[in-house]
Amino acid sequence: MRIADLLRLLLLAAIWGASFLFMRIIAPVLGSMPTAFFRASLGALGLLAILLIMRVRWDFRGKLKQCLILGVINAGLPSAMYCLAALVLPAGYSAIFNATTPMMGVLIGMLFFSEAMTTSKAAGVALGLFGVAVLTRTGPVSVDLELLLGAAACLLATTCYGFAGFLTRRWIGQQGGLDNRLTAFSSLCGASLFLLPLFAGALVVQPPVSWGGLDVWLSLAGLGLMCTAFAYVLYFRLLADIGPIKASTTTFLIPPFGVLWGALLLDEPLSWAYLYGGVLIAVALWLVVRPTTPAVEARAAT
Repeated sequence: MRIADLLRLLLLAAIWGASFLFMRIIAPVLGSMPTAFFRASLGALGLLAILLIMRVRWDFRGKLKQCLILGVINAGLPSAMYCLAALVLPAGYSAIFNATTPMMGVLIGMLFFSEAMTTSKAAGVALGLFGVAVLTRTGPVSVDLELLLGAAACLLATTCYGFAGFLTRRWIGQQGGLDNRLTAFSSLCGASLFLLPLFAGALVVQPPVSWGGLDVWLSLAGLGLMCTAFAYVLYFRLLADIGPIKASTTTFLIPPFGVLWGALLLDEPLSWAYLYGGVLIAVALWLVVRPTTPAVEARAAT
């Protein structure tokens, strides 16, 4: 991997790690659904500007409907869940839970898409779930119903990501595929449409006591424009330059940045639980994504 690619990978992890910090700042003030809606809609507007500047050809190849549905699964629901979790969980917790995405993908692939389950992947899933348990039971926050609900929201988000990966391959990758930038833009449009009634309902049922100050809206701009629109462009550039497998290693790098930003900028307490749970999940991820030989995969499929 070239130095430039490595630096882009680190930058992407730092940006996505910061998204949990921004949600932790915004959601307690504006509420979870307004935060999720503004993130998706600002991201869509930012990508629209990028597409216009780059003069991308607007050809969805008849897949606009699929892209909008993917947006609900890959952006709308996860964003809502992470914003709900941000009301009760430290940013570092949410960032580490986000790293369970590949493990969710393994389980979903086996249960719903006839993907082979190797011994290594099975061990990784089991170890990863144990790491999640360690993280939720020992840490800088007390174990109560709110913590468990926040953890469940994060895991529901990663489950959505797991489904979205397979559905993207099935719906978008077939028959010549689709420009990734158009996929990203239309997905965020679908997420915005999904979140709009939830946003409106939240305003009626429990309107924000305050719309926040400059720090909240700067954080919102960072969440929507930097952590969503710009991050998508950076990620798709990495996909083109180093391929999907190496680009996915950013998942390993997001949790340290999430913990770091939370500790430095929000004074969130550090705990050995971050290290214990993070190491267990990192080893689990390695077991899940490490290459396997065709012979091993064939034995697992039988």
